[in-house]
Amino acid sequence: MDFQNRVGNKFGTMGPATDQEIAMDRRERLRKLALETIDLSKDPYFMRNHLGSYECKLCLTLHTNEGSYLAHTQGKKHQINLARRAAKEKQDATIQPQPQTSSGPRKTVKIGRPGYRVTKERDPETQQKALLFEVEYPEIGEKIRPRHRFMSAYEQKVEVPETKFQYLLLACEPYETIAFKVPNLEIDKDNNKFYVNWDATRKVFTMQLFFRERESKELPALPQRSGDTNLAFHGGGSFMR
Repeated sequence: MDFQNRVGNKFGTMGPATDQEIAMDRRERLRKLALETIDLSKDPYFMRNHLGSYECKLCLTLHTNEGSYLAHTQGKKHQINLARRAAKEKQDATIQPQPQTSSGPRKTVKIGRPGYRVTKERDPETQQKALLFEVEYPEIGEKIRPRHRFMSAYEQKVEVPETKFQYLLLACEPYETIAFKVPNLEIDKDNNKFYVNWDATRKVFTMQLFFRERESKELPALPQRSGDTNLAFHGGGSFMR
């Protein structure tokens, strides 16, 4: 009887191979293939313990030699765990917020200082002093508007600080930022006295501001020195202090 051509028969033997023999032969072939193609020094899950055995850190399995570990890496359990780990890392990568990268402050080529005109004014009714600023920005972009802010004398580093003055800064790209030295008084923003306007047609920025005069307040009087006080002893007498 021809045993070599029967189903399940391993070629070169005298009888059909059992399932155990087929599995052993398959593992041996996979081990030899892995030894030729896989570099264990680059395997992140391969580890040699203090007993001289080998461990798979992914599947938590123990192996007696490198061949056994390589055969394990070609098995179903190891491949399933690899797929699970890859899916988990992909999910974590999508959930984890991406770091915000900034290229730093935008650099714009400045084209010089804008033209401006400053007019001193006074309210005829309240006699409040006022300043009218008109600044021209003919080369301004379409979606850009001038900005302004007030700066303390101690915040700037250009001049020696003076407590009597503060600075009004006007900025608009691509022009240089300009500053005006104004009195260090409170800005009156009541009754529409603080006026800011940007004329997009003429490309002129206008600002009018009124200053509140400092009110001189009298300091509270010092307490008077107490006069003579009569203090009584327990014995019923008294003395003059």
